[in-house]
Formats: sequence, structure tokens, C-alpha cells
Amino acid sequence: MSVGYKGRIMALAIFIIAFCMWIPAQAAQAAVREYWVAAEQTSWNYAPSGQNLLKPDAGLGVWGTTLTYPKYRYIGYTDKTYSKPLPQPTWMGILGPEIRAVVGDTLKVHFLNKTDRPLSMHPHGLFYDKSSEGADGSGMGAAVPPGKSFTYTWVVDADAGPGPADPSSVVWLYHSHVMEDEEANLGLIGTIIVTRQGMARSAADPAPRDVDQEFTTLFMIFNEENGEESGMKHTINGRIFGNLHGYETSLGKRVRWHVVALGNETDNHTVHWHGQTVLDHGRRTDVVEVLPASMTSVDMTPRSAGNWLLHCHVDDHMMAGMSTRWRVLPETK
Repeated sequence: MSVGYKGRIMALAIFIIAFCMWIPAQAAQAAVREYWVAAEQTSWNYAPSGQNLLKPDAGLGVWGTTLTYPKYRYIGYTDKTYSKPLPQPTWMGILGPEIRAVVGDTLKVHFLNKTDRPLSMHPHGLFYDKSSEGADGSGMGAAVPPGKSFTYTWVVDADAGPGPADPSSVVWLYHSHVMEDEEANLGLIGTIIVTRQGMARSAADPAPRDVDQEFTTLFMIFNEENGEESGMKHTINGRIFGNLHGYETSLGKRVRWHVVALGNETDNHTVHWHGQTVLDHGRRTDVVEVLPASMTSVDMTPRSAGNWLLHCHVDDHMMAGMSTRWRVLPETK
């Protein structure tokens, strides 16, 4: 047997061994992740402090005439008993529970409709069959009746994950899609975060390991009074005039911002961070543009400590309260 032939046999054997080791490793990364989500009727206060926390002397203007309205929300629970709500960071505001996955996973989302109208959960970006679309069909998943439940099966295939130019995690929206023009405005909105395969922190934690913190921001104008200006609530995660709290990081942290928008033709937003810049798919900027149903993820390493503005840079939106503050603390030792 020639030396060259022996070498090829040995190389083939090494490849087969490596491939056999790779298959179970890949299989081990894939998981079935279960979530329990209920739609519930509640009330929502757009400015719980009752004040303009950015410019106290300016007040809330016409947008403060009425602050609390009946809403519908997605609430996450720990298990099938729907008895213990999942904790959420304060900064999530009106958003439903954050659903996380890694490319290769399958999501089983158990949805319970505790309201008085048919509702659904429709995901963007993921792979599903018609029964799990949560929209546009005759099956139960397209319109879950009051008091009933349905389990959606969503597959996180490669096309649902980050693309070549994306960071290690990307954001997708989910929302109700029975009377889709009404239900997002009611408050039935949430996000799905998908991490690139091989980049999760652990099998149990699908968050990306190359960032320290992730924040999500929904820029949306809620129409509460049939177009009357006082009812046009220009919000970040459902709060106005600095009433959204909890965005806090420190110098040197690797921070990813997931930016989404929904709404109408007026929901054309230019998201601006004071004091810092972000990397937007290879482009350095401090303003990111989003339209209704837009979704993007950008990275930041804060370089300047302070209590900074985060707002939409459209003039009318700023005047109507689409602003908050986020805090960068000095570097921790």
C-alpha cells in the first residue's frame, strides 16, 4: 500500500470520526423550548408618575388629559397552570414575554385566551405550517376563542436566524392577527430573540454569549381616541415623557439594542441615543430608522457615563413624549 494511499485512508478515517462527533454535538444544541402565554384584559397607564419626567415645567400637554385606558396584553407564565407570572424587567413596559431560541430549536408556545374576543399569536420570521401561522385561516390557531387554548409549533430554522451581516442575535415581532389593525393597538405585541447556532451562553440559556446585555425598544403611537390628539400616545414600550424606567448599563459593557416598530403611516421613527454610537450592520451611527413592522438589532459599547436621552428624532413625536432616559454608570471594578 502506498504512503499516499495510506494518508488518504487516514484522512478519511479522521473525517468520519469528526463527523460522527459533530452530529450528536449539533443535535445536543437543538432544543424544544416551551412557553406559556395568556392574553388578558387589563388597564394601562402611559405615565404612572402623572408627570413629564423629562421637562417637568412643560407638563404632559393634551397627552396627559387621560392616561389610563383598558388594554389587552400577553402575559407569560412559568408553566401550564398559568398561576405564576414570569417576571419581566421594568423596561419591557407593555411588551409581552420575550421568547428566546437558538437556530435549530423548536418552540412550543401554549396560548390561553383569557379575554372576551378571539385572538392569536402570529410570529414573524420563524418557520411554521398553516395551523401554527396564527392568522389567515380557518383552524383554531388562527383565532383562538375566549376561554380556549392552542399550542403553536414554530421551528427556528437557518432562515429564522441571523444572516451573514447580522449580529449573533436578531429580533422578530409577534402579535395577534385576527383583527390585526386593532389588536396591536390594544397592546398585544411581543418579541422573539433568535441566537446564532453555537453562540448561546448554554443549553439552558439561549442568550448570545458575546454580549453582556440586551434591551428591546418598541416605538409605536397608540391611538386611544379615534385620532384625537390627546389620545395619540407616542410611546416607547407603552410609556411617554420619560415614564419608562430600567434601561441601565455601565461603561465597557457590550450592549445589544433590539429596535422594533408597529402602527400606522405615522409610525416612521428615527431612534436616537444621546452620548453613544451604535454599530448598525457595519455602519456606525447614533440614529436608526424604523417603519411599521420593522425589526433591527444594533450593538453598542457605552463610552460616556451619564443619564442619557433615548428618543424618536421626529419633531412631532418628541413633542408628544416619545422619549425616555437611559443610564450609563461608571465602569464597575
